[in-house]
Amino acid sequence: MKHTGSCFCGAVEIQVTGEPEGMGYCHCRSCRSWSGAPVNAFTLWKPDAVRVTAGAQHVSTFAKTPMSQRKYCSECGGHLMTNHPTLGLIDVFAATLPTLPFKPGVHVNYAETVLPMRDGLPKLKDFPAELGGSGEMISE
Repeated sequence: MKHTGSCFCGAVEIQVTGEPEGMGYCHCRSCRSWSGAPVNAFTLWKPDAVRVTAGAQHVSTFAKTPMSQRKYCSECGGHLMTNHPTLGLIDVFAATLPTLPFKPGVHVNYAETVLPMRDGLPKLKDFPAELGGSGEMISE
């Protein structure tokens, strides 16, 4: 299964192959600020499942922390994905992949939420323990 997406202007095209490792919502302040939204919908992929298929020369990177290398189009500023080298995963923003059915399974960094969401999904205070977080759950 392949899904193709692009930046806001279409100069950069990306393709993901296979199934994501996970999908969900991040409520951390950094993701909210970067996305310009109260919550960020993520899809996580192994690095070999993500390819820039056009416009690689327009991909720029901003790294606020060693955990997140945020990729965007230098032409339009459109956000594309975030490489998480310490996790071995790439977050391709759900909105960037219009043909991928978004099936969230978890909320992360819910302790920082500004938009409570009562949807029955697990709410983690920060990250799962296997990804370096506390694994602590928060009730809706």
